[in-house]
Amino acid sequence: MAERVEPEVAAEVRRQLDCFREGSVEFFGEDELATRLASALREKRPLRVKLGMDPSAPDLHLGHTVVLDKLKIFQELGHTPIFLVGDFTARIGDPSGKKKTRPALDSAEVEANAATYVSQIAKILDVGTAEVRFNSEWMNSFTAADFVRLCAKITVARLLERDDFATRYRAETPIFVHEFLYPFVQGYDSVALEADVELGGTDQTFNLVTAREIQRAYGQEPQAVITHPLLVGTDGHDKMSKSLGNSIGVTEAAEEMYGKVMSLSDATMLDYIQILGSGFGLGLGAEAGAVSEGGGDPLALKQTLAAGIVERLHDAGAAGAAAAHFKRVVQGRAAPENVPEHSFSMAGASELGLIDLVGTDTLGPNGLASKSEFRRLVAQGAVQVDERPVSDPLVKLGPGSYLLRLGKRKFARIHLED
Repeated sequence: MAERVEPEVAAEVRRQLDCFREGSVEFFGEDELATRLASALREKRPLRVKLGMDPSAPDLHLGHTVVLDKLKIFQELGHTPIFLVGDFTARIGDPSGKKKTRPALDSAEVEANAATYVSQIAKILDVGTAEVRFNSEWMNSFTAADFVRLCAKITVARLLERDDFATRYRAETPIFVHEFLYPFVQGYDSVALEADVELGGTDQTFNLVTAREIQRAYGQEPQAVITHPLLVGTDGHDKMSKSLGNSIGVTEAAEEMYGKVMSLSDATMLDYIQILGSGFGLGLGAEAGAVSEGGGDPLALKQTLAAGIVERLHDAGAAGAAAAHFKRVVQGRAAPENVPEHSFSMAGASELGLIDLVGTDTLGPNGLASKSEFRRLVAQGAVQVDERPVSDPLVKLGPGSYLLRLGKRKFARIHLED
């Protein structure tokens, strides 16, 4: 900080910057933010801290909690957290990290997905003191002239600097013009919100830094940008994503959540402890260090991690019940004590396809599995009817009662009534 700063203010600036920096990968504009933070502390004015997420799927997952936890830290330090639901940008589709154009979502699908977000972020943030905004508030009223002015702020050469666009261009994979609009709109969101800080994953670095340029072009001081590591999915390879089937949803049942954590490889478990540790208050650094060096008890550590995640997103009682369920059902290979029962009418048919039953709302809000997931589980030998493996995804069942098992943790007793 070039200007003279009172010792007590300088000490508080250093303390808060340490909190902002914890667990991050890169911190752009830190010196600028230090000066801005000092002024904000003198004026008792909170910083405006933005985190945007597109409702491209109805569920937030564990990977999203990494940046949500950092937003909570800003909130606890007295700053204003802004959770931006990208209901407009979701219709464009974020090209970050994508090897091809994302399919467009219609407005009804976006609205349905967005409707669940506030209740989900309430598991992490105090939504009562947060701003929850939708970028359709300002983008729906944008005119063609507004878009022309906005697009005049960044060159095509600058856009082609981003790795995903450059890779696709070299591979002659089509890049559609609307995809170029995404970083412009995300940047304008920071202008509309007058953001002092924006948080995101490392895959968002280009978009976040571009927003700094767009703010300057609109006469605003550029936001600081703090990026965070991406949480690997349960497969241990790709970034956690619902579309890849490797996610742990923040609203999933406690038993499912616990079981998915227990399915992690030891290496992935250690990554989770490192990335989620401070936000989830796990305090497992010493135990993780012992396991990484070839000692300790990996199974016990994984059980502690699973219980800690479930307790944070549900409660202690749910964590205990999930652990007992896992021991009985997965380790003991027994059916749960209370298997949900569901009845279906044959409606005159002699048989019904199992694949058509598992996805119905009768078995839950989204069924037990989508058709694609069901086919994948059958191929893996992970579907059983009355403890007999199912080898054909198109198997049909006649009238009667059946115990259905999908994977290690999903059970249902179905009654097909003539």
